[in-house]
Amino acid sequence: MTGRLRSSPPRYRKEHHRMTSIGILGAGRVGTTLADKLSAAGHHVTLGGRSPEDTAARTAGLAPRIAFADQRTTARTTDVVINATPGDSSLDRLTGLRTELAGKILIDVSNATRDDGDGLPGDLCYPGSSLAEKLQAALPDTHVVKTLNTMLFMVMTAPETLATPPTAYLSGDDEHAKRTVTGLLGDLGWQPERIEDLGDITTARATEAMILVVPHILRRHGFKPFAVSLAR
Repeated sequence: MTGRLRSSPPRYRKEHHRMTSIGILGAGRVGTTLADKLSAAGHHVTLGGRSPEDTAARTAGLAPRIAFADQRTTARTTDVVINATPGDSSLDRLTGLRTELAGKILIDVSNATRDDGDGLPGDLCYPGSSLAEKLQAALPDTHVVKTLNTMLFMVMTAPETLATPPTAYLSGDDEHAKRTVTGLLGDLGWQPERIEDLGDITTARATEAMILVVPHILRRHGFKPFAVSLAR
């Protein structure tokens, strides 16, 4: 365990604004949305794409304080890394960054599905398992935490915009890492009572399977913000 992972949630929550550097792998809608909100919350954010020049060109409207780099540099030079790459290729991509990700928290927000032909999610790539479990097995020196994969990307940073309060689920083996991620979710607008810790990394197979309902919802209602949530 590194010194970055605090045992006391209140103390870490107070300090992570000053200390945390966050790398985001993937400069699409998910990655850029998260980068903008986390940067506005005071974190040092590096957005990693195929090349820093390409990433900067495609994200020109983002806050100027966001840095751009290739994905290997992003993983190597930041403390917490978010996987916002396409889930069907994430395992191969991140396995190649094993050295850079060692000792760090990896927040996985992706869903690994096959293309069903119309651009919407299809079958799961890892039935009976999950992308998060595969990542944890491939990256044994990294603390993988699964979250935010049960909603459209705009809800990740603005949960208050839904009429019904949504749920952010957490799965991961390391309790310190999950507390760190909980603090970052707070910076994205998530209230503590709407964050549901499901347990170890194997529980990610449940939340990843929730993606199977998404194409049916999108076909019926269009691309409108929603989340698959827990009602109490």
